[in-house]
Amino acid sequence: MENTTEQPLTKLKYFPAAFFSVVMGLTGLTLAWEKAAVVHGFSDTIARTLLIISALALLLIVMTYALKAKKYPAAVLEEFHHPIKMSFFPAFSISLILISIATLHLAHTLSLYLWAAGTLSHLGFTLYTLSQWIHHPKFKIAHSTPAWFIPVVGNILVPIAGVDHGFVELSWFFFSIGIIYWIILKTLIFNRMFFHEPLPQKLLPTLFILIAPPAVGFISYVKLNGAVDNFAHILFYAAIFLVLLLVVQLPKFSRIKFFMSWWAYSFPLAASTIATLVMYQHNPTPTFQYLSLLLLAACSLVVTLLFIRTLRAIMQNEICIPE
Repeated sequence: MENTTEQPLTKLKYFPAAFFSVVMGLTGLTLAWEKAAVVHGFSDTIARTLLIISALALLLIVMTYALKAKKYPAAVLEEFHHPIKMSFFPAFSISLILISIATLHLAHTLSLYLWAAGTLSHLGFTLYTLSQWIHHPKFKIAHSTPAWFIPVVGNILVPIAGVDHGFVELSWFFFSIGIIYWIILKTLIFNRMFFHEPLPQKLLPTLFILIAPPAVGFISYVKLNGAVDNFAHILFYAAIFLVLLLVVQLPKFSRIKFFMSWWAYSFPLAASTIATLVMYQHNPTPTFQYLSLLLLAACSLVVTLLFIRTLRAIMQNEICIPE
């Protein structure tokens, strides 16, 4: 007879760091609704509710992963040194930065502490990841996926709250890291996809991560620059093109079995939504108005479906299992 007390602990061993991408998606949607409340005059009730859900999700995932680290330290170390899975650990520091942005106008001091913790820890993840890539005894071309953007290009998020907290030069520092390495990593990943084996089905949803760097880069650059100039337009339309490129491939994505990697759909869609809302704020034309509303609706639907599908997967024991 199966020991029911051991089963949850065994599942805990396979609890992935990729769960932090859930917080990224939820907080991204929170920020989209926050911006929509400012730009379109919507009620901020939805954004406040989503912020509470995002914070609770982060707390629950941190506690669960901390318990995993206590019970199965070897499993955590194995995941931390895995050439693909290691890229999902910085989703934790990105989640802190995103919640610091979401709380910026609600609890300024809390936002500052979250921003400082997220920024410092993300810098640590960036230095560690780049050091691992430079001394690459275990890395192969097959290990390069869009998830590689998370640890390095994630720095591009720092200015969004950093400018308001008064760290302008530091924000430029992190923006520079993110924007330069976005170009480098995008070249490497496109080389892998064009000339080597295609991404396995489990990682196909991570293609949506390609949208995030130019979209977030646009938001951060406008924050730093204070205006939508020519370079901002380039970043914005690069993001919109990638949205279109992936939308025309929806039939392929619709046939993919559920994995935690599905959450890669969420944050990039939220980032492109916020970018369009920012563009509409600076250039209030009907085109940007309708596009921002369309993206907001699409992002809300996707995150809702992902949340429901993840809960179902947990109840049906489809995740936290050996690969």
